[in-house]
Order: sequence, then C-alpha cells, then structure tokens
Amino acid sequence: MGDLTMKDSSIRGQTAFITGASSGIGRACAEQFASLGVNLVITARRIDRLKTVAKELSKKHRVKITSYQLDVQNNEQVENTFQQMADDGIEVDILINNAGLALSSDKIQDAKVSNWDIMIDTNIKGLLYVTRTAIPQMIKRNRGHIINIGSVAGHGCYVAGNVYCATKHAVRAISQSLRLDLSGTAIRVTEIDPGAVETEFSEVRWQDKERAEKFYQGFDPLIAEDIADAVAYCATRPQHVNIAELIIYPQAQASLTTIYRQATTKNP
Repeated sequence: MGDLTMKDSSIRGQTAFITGASSGIGRACAEQFASLGVNLVITARRIDRLKTVAKELSKKHRVKITSYQLDVQNNEQVENTFQQMADDGIEVDILINNAGLALSSDKIQDAKVSNWDIMIDTNIKGLLYVTRTAIPQMIKRNRGHIINIGSVAGHGCYVAGNVYCATKHAVRAISQSLRLDLSGTAIRVTEIDPGAVETEFSEVRWQDKERAEKFYQGFDPLIAEDIADAVAYCATRPQHVNIAELIIYPQAQASLTTIYRQATTKNP
C-alpha cells in the first residue's frame, strides 16, 4: 500500500461506486479507496453491514460515504439508485463491479436451476445493469474507470464449475467488449481475476463453514486486501495507462485447478 501514496493525488477527491461492499473484496476496496482520499458510494443487499462499514470508514478517513441497499439483480433498483445519486449531485468516477457469487458445486445433470439463475442474474446481468446505468454520465464527462472483478474461472473450466465458470467467461467477454465499445473515449476498463481468495465466497457457495475452511488449509490463500491493493494500483495509474487485465494467484496456486497444499497439522 505504501507505494500507492505517490499516485493517490490522481484519484483523491474522486468518487468510487462499489457493489457488494458489505464484506470481502468489496469491503476491502472501500477501505483502500477511502484511505486514498476517495469518496465512496457503497452498495450491497445487507444494509446493516453496509451502514457499519460507512460509519467506520467515514470516521477513520474523513471522506464522504453514501450507502444504498441494492440487489444488482434488480435493474429497477439499479436505475433508482443512480437516479437518487443524480438528485444528490453524485457522479461516479470509478465503478468497481465486485458483486458476484458461486452457488454449490454440482455437475450440470445434478444442479438446481435456481442456482444457475442467481449466478447468471448477479454475475452477468447485475454487472451489465450497473455498468449500463453508469456509463452515460461517464461518456458525457469523458472520464471514468470501470473495474470488473472476474475470476481465474473465466480462463478455464473445472469439474462442477460449469455455470459459474460460464458467468466469469462472460465477465471477460463483457470487459473486452466494453473496451472496444468505449474506444475513442477517455474511459478505462480493467478486469481483475483472482485465484483462491479466503473470504465468505466458499461459505456462501457451499453453505458449509467447515468445508469452506478445509478448502483453504495447507496453503496461504490470497486475502481480500490483496485484491483491493491491485484494484487501487490500476485506478492510480496515469490516465494514458490502462491495466486491461490482471490475473492474481496465491503463490501456491499454479493454475485454475492446481494448488499445492502442504500437510496441515490442524486437528480435523
């Protein structure tokens, strides 16, 4: 984080809009950007958690923080949120599309269609809804940076990854398409694809805390702050520099499906 201080003046006083900001990578991004003097609009479904985050960060970093309860799956909610922001004179400089999830690890023939719907509606449609609503004012001002949190699952496939992998492949395609569609503007588009990050992600996926904890045993996974640090790095580059894509693994992870685990001494 220390080496960012030389660049922080480039975004100090700007406004970042972060989805899924109540925990994990979104929460870490909020902390990181607030520490760089960036005002925040933070959104999530869990409004109580969100208000706690807002209170803590505004007190600690003395930046303006606005929080909205938002389910990105609902386009009407997305549009209403941005309308409320417009009424309040808030313009977004940096959009961080972080909200996303995986549900279960089922082969296609065994899967619940309802899980597919939620992953597609959140990871793909939600990202599209927020981006589509944010872009016009960025184009009007000819400034802005869209940062999409993808996954290494967008670079391959694994057993029972099917629809989740498909949604993250879609994030890659959308990020690349955005860069093409916005060519000629000063708007930057970045995709950041983490490997194994220890957050609530696996617990949400499996609804099994013990299974989630076991997945991260035997190696040092990434933590949310590692990804937030990368997001801030991309956002603080000079305007003529666009980090198009970053793949971030923990050192023990060599590919999408290869993680070297040492024998753990933890009691089962």
